[in-house]
Amino acid sequence: MPKGIYTVPYAVNEPIKSYAPGSAERESLQKTYDKMWNDQTEVPMYIGGNEVTTSKKMEINPPHDHKHVAGYFYDGDVDHAKAAIKAALDAREKWASLPWEHRASVFLKAADLAAGPYRDRLNASTMIGQGKSVYQAEIDSACEFTDFLRFNVQYMSEIYEEQPVSDNGIWNRVEYRPLEGFLYAVTPFNFTAIAGNLPTCMALMGNVVVWKPSDKQMLSAGVLMELFKEAGVPDGVINMIQGDPAAITEECFGHPDFAGIHFTGSTSVFKKFWTQIGNNIDVYKTYPRIVGETGGKDFVWAHPSADPRAVATALTRGAFEYQGQKCSAASRSYIPQNIWDEVKEYLISDLKEIKIGSPRDFTNFMNAVISKHSFDKIKGYIERAKENDDTEIIFGGNCDDSKGYFIDPTVILTTNPKYESMEEEIFGPVLTIYVYDDAQWEDSLDLVNETSMYALTGAIFSQDRYVIDLASKKLENAAGNFYINDKPTGAVVGQQPFGGARASGTNDKAGSAQNLLRWVSPRLIKENFVPPTSYKYPFLGADE
Repeated sequence: MPKGIYTVPYAVNEPIKSYAPGSAERESLQKTYDKMWNDQTEVPMYIGGNEVTTSKKMEINPPHDHKHVAGYFYDGDVDHAKAAIKAALDAREKWASLPWEHRASVFLKAADLAAGPYRDRLNASTMIGQGKSVYQAEIDSACEFTDFLRFNVQYMSEIYEEQPVSDNGIWNRVEYRPLEGFLYAVTPFNFTAIAGNLPTCMALMGNVVVWKPSDKQMLSAGVLMELFKEAGVPDGVINMIQGDPAAITEECFGHPDFAGIHFTGSTSVFKKFWTQIGNNIDVYKTYPRIVGETGGKDFVWAHPSADPRAVATALTRGAFEYQGQKCSAASRSYIPQNIWDEVKEYLISDLKEIKIGSPRDFTNFMNAVISKHSFDKIKGYIERAKENDDTEIIFGGNCDDSKGYFIDPTVILTTNPKYESMEEEIFGPVLTIYVYDDAQWEDSLDLVNETSMYALTGAIFSQDRYVIDLASKKLENAAGNFYINDKPTGAVVGQQPFGGARASGTNDKAGSAQNLLRWVSPRLIKENFVPPTSYKYPFLGADE
C-alpha cells in the first residue's frame, strides 16, 4: 500500500515543434524518416513476454508509394487471440495489486520517452505508414500521445482523491478497482495517439488489455509496443495481436472474462459489436463496459455576420488537413448567400496554393489517402457528383493512384441540402457546401441539426452574440465538441475532451477523467469504529 498521499507531476501540454527549415528537429526527423523508409522494419505480435511471428508475413506499404515495402507485420489467428487473453488474465492479479503510484510511474516514463528519444520514430513511422505530414504527425503521435499519458495520470490521482464524507465513529472510503477480467482495445489507422491511448488508459487503471490495432497502422504500433516495454509495462498487461478482425473479436466477445471494449472506428462496426456483446450477455461474469468513438459528418455553419476570411480558413484546415481522414474533419458546410462569393474566392485561392505529395517533402500540405479501398470509395463520391444535376465540383475532383493514393482537395457545391455527400461520412478530402438564403439563417440551423445521424463535431461562425447563443442552443445535441468561430478539428487533451453522441459514439470523452471512470469498478468500504451492541432503536421505547 502507498506510504504517502502522493502528488503526481502537474500535467501540461507537450509543446509542438515547428520543424522549420534549418532547425535541428527537422534534420533529425528527416534522418530518422530516411532510415525507417529503407530498413524494412519487422513488427511482431506481442503476447505475454513473447514477440510472436507467423508464416503470414504482410507488407507495410506507404499510402503515398504503395509499391514500396517499408516493413512487415505478422498475421495471426484465433489461437493467438486465445493466447493473448490468457496472457492478460495471467498478468491481471499482479498488475491490479501493484500500488497505483508505480502504475503512474510506468506511464509517466512512457510520456517522457514519447516526447524525447522516441519522438522521431513515432513521427516518422506515422508519416511513412499512415501518410501524415510532419505537422500532423507531430501534433498526433508525439504531442497528443504524450498529453494523453500525462493527463491520464493526473486524472487517475484526482479520481482516487474523490472520497465520500464520513460521520461520527464511521469512516467511509472508496476503492477504484480495475474491472474483473480483461479488456479489448480496437484502434484506427488515423491517429497514433488514439492507438496508444486506448490500451494505456485502461492499463493505467489496473486493467489488462488485448489490443488489436489497424493493419494500416502497424509501423507506428510496433514503435508504441517498444516504447511500452522500455517504459516498464509488465509482460501480459498490454498484448498486441493482428489478424482477421472478425475472428479475433468473436474470440474476445465469447470469453466469460471479457469485461469491456474501448473502440474507435466506424459506426457500422461499433453497432455490430454492441449486438454481439448483447447476444453474449449470459456468457459474461459481469456486464461489459462498451465505449466507442465512431463516425462523424461534421459541419461548419456560417451566419450572414461571419468573417468570410475566417470561414474559408476553417474550411481549408478543417476539411483538408490529413486528407480529411479525421472523424472530426469538416465535410459539410452551410454558407449564407451574402458572404458566399468572398468565402469561395478565399477558399479556392487557398486550395490553389496547396501542394500534394510525399510526407518526406515538408512543403506538402496534403498527402495520400490511406488505402486502395478508401481511394475507390472517395473517388466514387466524386464521380457521382460530376454526373449529378444537383451538384457542381468547383475545385479539385482529380484522383490518381498510379504511385500513391492521391486525391485532390475537392469542393462540391450542391443545391440539395440532403445530397449524399451532405449526409454520409466520406472520410476523405471532399467538402460539400450548401448556400442558403440569408433570411433563412435560423431555419438553416434546423437543417444542420436534422441532416446527419452523427453528432461528433461542428463549428459555427458569427459576429452576433445573440446568434451565437441561439445557434448553440439549437445545435445542443448536434455535436459533442462544438466550436465557435473556429474549425471543428484539433481537440487538445486537457483542454477539449473529445467525443460525440448519436451515431458518433458513447461520448465518454477521451482525454478526460470521465473516460477513465469507465475502466474502474468502485468498492465502497464503511468502517464502524464503535459497533452497536443492541438491536434496539430509541423509537422502540414505550410512551410514559
